[in-house]
This record gives sequence, C-alpha cells and structure tokens, in this order.
Amino acid sequence: MNTPVLTSFTCFSLTITDHVAHLVLNRPEAMNTMHPTFWRELDEVLAHLHQSGEARALVVSSTGKHFSAGMALETFGGAITMDDQSPEGRAAIFDLLTDMQATFTRIDNLRIPVIMAIHGGCIGGAVDMVTAGCIRYATADAFFCIQEINIGMVADVGTLQRLPKLIPLGVVKELAYTGRRLGAQKALGYGLVNEVFDAQEAMLAAALQCAREIASKPPVAIWGTKQAVNYARDHSVEDSLRQMGWLQGAIWSNQHVRESVTAMKQKRAGDFPALTPLQRFSELG
Repeated sequence: MNTPVLTSFTCFSLTITDHVAHLVLNRPEAMNTMHPTFWRELDEVLAHLHQSGEARALVVSSTGKHFSAGMALETFGGAITMDDQSPEGRAAIFDLLTDMQATFTRIDNLRIPVIMAIHGGCIGGAVDMVTAGCIRYATADAFFCIQEINIGMVADVGTLQRLPKLIPLGVVKELAYTGRRLGAQKALGYGLVNEVFDAQEAMLAAALQCAREIASKPPVAIWGTKQAVNYARDHSVEDSLRQMGWLQGAIWSNQHVRESVTAMKQKRAGDFPALTPLQRFSELG
C-alpha cells in the first residue's frame, strides 16, 4: 500500500492512496455550505484529478451533522450580486449560472468514476452536486431536499436536469414543487442511491472498497465504460451502439485482456498503465 498523500484546502481535504482519491468536505461548523471558495477549490481539485491520471476513482464524503446544506445564501448580494434591475444584469445572471453549472459538470465529465458518500442532509446545491456522481451511497439518516423552491427560486445548477435521468419524473416534480425531504429508504427504492447503511463509518468503508475495486481494473477500460454509459444516457440506443463501436475500436487492448484473465487465474492484482496525464494546450511550449 502506498503512503497516502494529503492535501488540505479551506473547504476540503484530499487524500490519494493506491490510486483512490478521497475528497472530504471539512467545514462542519458551516454545515459544509457552498460559498465562492468552495467552488474555486472544487474546480481546482477536479482539474488536478482529471489532468494528472494519478487517481482511478474518487470518493466524496463529508463531516459534521450534514453532508452539505447547499448554497451559502449570504454570498448573494455580497460576494455574488444578482442584478434583476436591467436586461444587462439579468443577462449576467445567465453567465454566472453557466459558470457554476460547469463546476458540477466537471464531476460528470471526470475521467474517473465518482462515488458520493452521503449522510445527514443533502440540501439544495448539494443535490446538484451528488446527482453528477456515478454511484451514491447513503446513511439511514440521510435525506435529499430541493430546497430552492422553499426560498422562492428554481433549482438551477443541475438537479432538474440530472435527477429525471435517475428517478421517476413524477417523483422529481413532487420534490421540486414542494421542497419536501426524500429520506434514504425511499431514495433507495427510487434508485437514487445504491445502498443504505446504518452508520457513516460502514457507508464510507463500502464506498472506499467500491473505489478500490474500480481502481483495480484497466483505467482506460473504466474511462471507456464511463464514456459509453454517459453517452447512452443522453442518446438513442442506435446512436449509442454506433458510438460504442467507435469507442471500443479506439481503446481495445489485447494486452489488458490477457493481463486481466491471467491476474484472475493467479488470484493477484492486475498491472495496468495509468491514464496519460493531460495538459492544457495553452500550457504547452
């Protein structure tokens, strides 16, 4: 086992151990609300994980009583100004939201699978975030709330776009129109979460074990699988099958298949190359 690498931020801590990244929301005194620093640091973390290729799976968990109480509302009118007094100001709201949406879309587009480990309240903007993940585990006391309608606004950073792909549309509408809480057991029944655990420790252990299993597979095959699943979610079966042919033709590896089969027979971990580190074109030269 490799020595964990710990990086601390204002809103998060990040460890990477044996190719598994673990991002922890660590402002429990503020119920892990999402203020500008949260967005800036999350962008930084996701960009690093996407570009480095060091991690092969990511677990996101939290501290304190709640996973996250969502957007820090005090920032509106302070650090963030929503000007509704002119068409120019309202146009700027569009651009501001587009930028915020892009942060959670980074989770959806990350080269590695993302597992959300949710306890307590997952409220408002936190629902936007966890619906961008691949797998969701929850504790028995967890609940989900589209809080925005309770404060006179429309959820605008991804919930209303991603949640209908995860649970029945009628349930989405009920939650979005009423602001009611969805408990963990009902969320399990609807398919929003994969499993419910009695204790946070057991949930986190399961999430990390799942991440380790993912990390043991050929990273490029996991990358291709995530590409295919996300594409199929948003396209027809015919289009998705065609995309699958192109995708498989691009990443097929006889060596990876042989190594996977041999490792299973020998009851050992497979040895696979990491994803190639990425660099922005503007940073080259």
